[in-house]
Amino acid sequence: MKIAVAGGTGVAGRLVAEVLQARGHAPVVLSRGAGVDLLSGSGLDAALAGAEAVIDVSNVMTMRKSVSVGFFDTAGRHLVEAAERAGVRHLVTLSIVGVDRVKSAYYAGKLRQEEIVRGGAVPWTVLRTTQFHEFAGQMLNSVPGPIATVPTGRVQPIAVREVAEALADIAPRAPQAMAPELAGPQTESLVDMARRLIAAGGARRRPVLPLYFPGGMSSGGLLPTGTGPRGTQTFADWLSEKIPATSA
Repeated sequence: MKIAVAGGTGVAGRLVAEVLQARGHAPVVLSRGAGVDLLSGSGLDAALAGAEAVIDVSNVMTMRKSVSVGFFDTAGRHLVEAAERAGVRHLVTLSIVGVDRVKSAYYAGKLRQEEIVRGGAVPWTVLRTTQFHEFAGQMLNSVPGPIATVPTGRVQPIAVREVAEALADIAPRAPQAMAPELAGPQTESLVDMARRLIAAGGARRRPVLPLYFPGGMSSGGLLPTGTGPRGTQTFADWLSEKIPATSA
C-alpha cells in the first residue's frame, strides 16, 4: 500500500516510514527535501497521487500560540484538501493526550489541527499519545540559564518507535475517528525524569527547580483518562539505551 508520511523526516516520521517499509508498504515522505511544502501546498498533489492513506506527524517547534495555530491550520488545510483531491481513503493524525485539557500555546495549534481533520471530507483517525521519553530533554533544552525550571506533575512517557508502530498498524485499517489513547507503561515525575537525564549525562548539568505550572500540566492533565493500549519500554529502559548511543 502506498502511504504518505507528512513530516517524514522528523523524530516520529523517520520511524513511521521505516516501520512501513519493513512491513512491505510503500511510504512516501512529504517534506521540503522531497519537494513538498505543507505550508504552501506545493508538491502535495503529485506526492499523494495513488496514495491510499496518509499519516500526519508534521510538527513545528515553538512556544508561541500564533506560530503553532498558524502552522497547524495552514498545513492541516492543505493536507486535507490535497488528500481529498487524491481520493485518499484514510488520514491518520498524531495528536497528544491532554491536548484538550492542558492550556498550552503549542497545544492550541494541535487542537486546531484536530478540528480541521474532523471537519474534512477524508475519512480519519486521530491517535492521541502521551509525551515521548524525549520530553524531559526537550523541556531542559527550552530553558536557558544556570537553573532549569521544570513543571511539577506526572506524565506517562512512551517510546517513539512504539508510537510509529501503532500508526503503521492503524493506517491500512478502516478509519475509526478518535482511537483509544496510547500511553507508556508507567507514570513518571517530569522533574525526576529531568534529574535522571542530567545525572546520566544526557543533558547539561545544572540544578533543577520544580515549579507549579497552571493550566493543567502540573495537575495530571497529561495523563490518559481511560483504558487503552500501553507501550512496553519504560523511561529507565529508554535512558539506559539512549545515553550510551549518544555518548559514543
